[in-house]
Amino acid sequence: MSSFGQTFFISIFSGQIRAEFGLSHGSWGAIYSLGTTVSAIVMIWAGGLTDIFRVRILGPVVLAGLSLAALAMATNSALFLLPLVIFLLRLFGQGMSIHLAQVAMARWFTLTRGKALSIASLGYAIGESLLPLIFVAAMGFLDWRWLWVVAAGATILGIPALMRLLRQERTPQSLAGNHTATGMQDRHWTRRAALLHPLFWFMAPAILGPSAFITAFFFHQVHLAAIKDWPHIQLVALFPVFTGISILSMFAAGWALDKWGTARIMPFYQLPMAVGFAILSVTDTIGGALVGLIFLALTVGANNTLPSAFWAEFYGTRHIGAIKALATAVMVLGSAIGPALTGVLIDRGVSLSTQFLWIAVFFVLVCVLAWTGIRRAQSQF
Repeated sequence: MSSFGQTFFISIFSGQIRAEFGLSHGSWGAIYSLGTTVSAIVMIWAGGLTDIFRVRILGPVVLAGLSLAALAMATNSALFLLPLVIFLLRLFGQGMSIHLAQVAMARWFTLTRGKALSIASLGYAIGESLLPLIFVAAMGFLDWRWLWVVAAGATILGIPALMRLLRQERTPQSLAGNHTATGMQDRHWTRRAALLHPLFWFMAPAILGPSAFITAFFFHQVHLAAIKDWPHIQLVALFPVFTGISILSMFAAGWALDKWGTARIMPFYQLPMAVGFAILSVTDTIGGALVGLIFLALTVGANNTLPSAFWAEFYGTRHIGAIKALATAVMVLGSAIGPALTGVLIDRGVSLSTQFLWIAVFFVLVCVLAWTGIRRAQSQF
């Protein structure tokens, strides 16, 4: 259900939204970044609610909020309300839906945490693979606003299914007493303590980076195809391969972290993304784009499982909701920064090809920071 608040879904309607409200590419990007940034700020508070309330209580509330946000997109005709609509879609979709699922898996599972996170993340992967194709095809028959009504209805249908599946849910309170796992120094870290610990800041670029620049890639896909002289439909046709590789990578990362832990994997899993952006920078063929996307997918898939398990492993599970909320806020903030930053640079004459080389270097530096932070922190176990 989180798909309806994700960039890959909202961007399907970018042309219709810009035409409806008379927006330029820059204006639409600014509104999108504003709504996303505010949702990142609110996530710091809202994400901590997962340490207080059961998932079966929060889940229906989050899905109801997402459904109302989709209805707001379907019915809104006021430009000044558009940032609010984006805020609601991003908060309940990209933010709370993903956060709630990942916190539940990280808290409820210990020995098989990687597998649990991988299975839960399949929902996002399936949505990313199928929903754009379905809704783009449906545009030939339905007005774009009615498609948002369909999205709202699908989200509402998810509520009774979620409540039924969670009727025997474990609670944060019971886990705190019986099934928690400690982190560094054999303690449960609070959010404040984690925020003051150097490891969080060594890892922050690793959380921000994939969200920022994968979002930017999808947000500017039409422009990328144009400057590379690729038919856009050929680029879009590669996305199912991207999703398939990311699913395989996701399960491989889940198996690996269950076997070896996150400390050995986290410093290196973003190197494929550096390679992918470097390839996309220099290639002029659609075949080269496919190779670049495969490397991007290797990191994207692993990113669906590794970070959530990392926070639980290093900071414990008792306050994992509040700590993960900080990380989710950084991730959401990245998805606001990426499209805006790359868009401004495009307007200033810096091509995406040049930017992709810089982004590749950035991810190499991210890996160095992660390796340094984790190496220092391991002495505290």
